[in-house]
Amino acid sequence: MEGNKNNKSRALLVFGAPCSGKSTFAEKFAKKFGLAYYDLSKLTDEGFSREQLMVVLKLILRTRQTIIVEGGLNTEAERIEMRNLLRADGYEPALIWIQTDVSTIRTRLKQRYRSVSKAKEAYDVAVNEMEAPAENEHPIILSGKHTFETQSKHVIIGLADLVEIK
Repeated sequence: MEGNKNNKSRALLVFGAPCSGKSTFAEKFAKKFGLAYYDLSKLTDEGFSREQLMVVLKLILRTRQTIIVEGGLNTEAERIEMRNLLRADGYEPALIWIQTDVSTIRTRLKQRYRSVSKAKEAYDVAVNEMEAPAENEHPIILSGKHTFETQSKHVIIGLADLVEIK
């Protein structure tokens, strides 16, 4: 009897604009399904270089557990690098793009920074750095304004669709 032909661990890569709902979704999804969640942007904020982040990630991948990764995924080049690293270690990556309208993001940023000018600066920097996913990245696209239940159902359906694409 043949076993599961897809023994690969899964890595869910979550990205989107600041205050789009990435962390909220990723943390809740990880908790609901008992998955490990890693926010690489927090390590970047602590001064880790891209190379150091990759070393940390390589150590995490040794666990073979299904993981959710947020941060360091804003450009297509960063996402390609991450997917290549994951695939080399036997992981099957899936990209989750959280989209939220500009007005909501700006409102959330104003609440976070308690300053219109800081919120505008954070938004402008993020928009200049972020690249939308290419069609061949097959992103699962979520609204940052939908309920978590709706988002999680959409991800489960999207993951099943990705399996069919392969």
